[in-house]
Amino acid sequence: MTANATSAGPVQETGEIFAVQRVGEYVQFTVIAPGVATGFQPGHFVAVAVGGENTSMILRRAFALCGATQSDKFAGTVQFVVAAHGPGTRWLVERKAGDTLDLVGPLGKPFPLPAGPAPAVLVGGGYGAAPLVPLAHALLEQGSPVEFVLGASTGSRLYGEMTAKRLVGRVTVTTDDGSAGEKGLVTDVLPEVVERVNAEIIYACGPMPMLQAVAEIAQKRAIRAQVAVEESMACGIGVCMTCVLPVRGADGTSRFVRSCVEGPVFDALNVRWSDVGRLPSDLVGADAMGGH
Repeated sequence: MTANATSAGPVQETGEIFAVQRVGEYVQFTVIAPGVATGFQPGHFVAVAVGGENTSMILRRAFALCGATQSDKFAGTVQFVVAAHGPGTRWLVERKAGDTLDLVGPLGKPFPLPAGPAPAVLVGGGYGAAPLVPLAHALLEQGSPVEFVLGASTGSRLYGEMTAKRLVGRVTVTTDDGSAGEKGLVTDVLPEVVERVNAEIIYACGPMPMLQAVAEIAQKRAIRAQVAVEESMACGIGVCMTCVLPVRGADGTSRFVRSCVEGPVFDALNVRWSDVGRLPSDLVGADAMGGH
């Protein structure tokens, strides 16, 4: 794997909403934010202030970027997808074109690309598929064959199916209830897709149980897997420590690392999936945290 070209650091920017589009049960925003767009790489995210100037909701909400247009083309825009879950995201999906949003980005570590062309399978769960669309563009540009596997609980919660088909042609779709594609989970069909395309790497973004299952499939087949985790990120800049995960380092030692800074993209085989949400005794510093 090779690191992507170094990008500019994150900026805080007030951007005008250029367009709002309903996509199934989600809302996709296109925001004029040339400073954020300049540094964008697939896998980056933005932290968005919610609630307006006088709100009591002081924490930003993090959203993976599903695209960016550099400032030398049009005005410089970024795109992200929102699902309305709580008061912050419900406020956000009510915004209209012409409103402004306070953004910080691009944040996090992007997806590492292979050193050369390598067959890849991209696996997305729900709107977790959003960051995989620009990743597919980047892989195709370097000559890598790409296939998508997209899943959701129901058809209206799928994201990116038509875009993926226009990009790569073949897309395998699963839904829990069978309302679209094959009934079942993405991991039910993933081994067959990996074998068919002779995949050398899997990229995935979606719910944590899905990512763990993807990691297990990759490990059984001795291929690489890079996953973008969907941990809650209260600050997005590594200060609050709410998004930590137990991850094995290059030295073989496990530590809590911050998803928003050291991630959100991780080598799937280094994440200690069974220990997520726990304090394993062998983590560096675990003894000091044991009484808290």
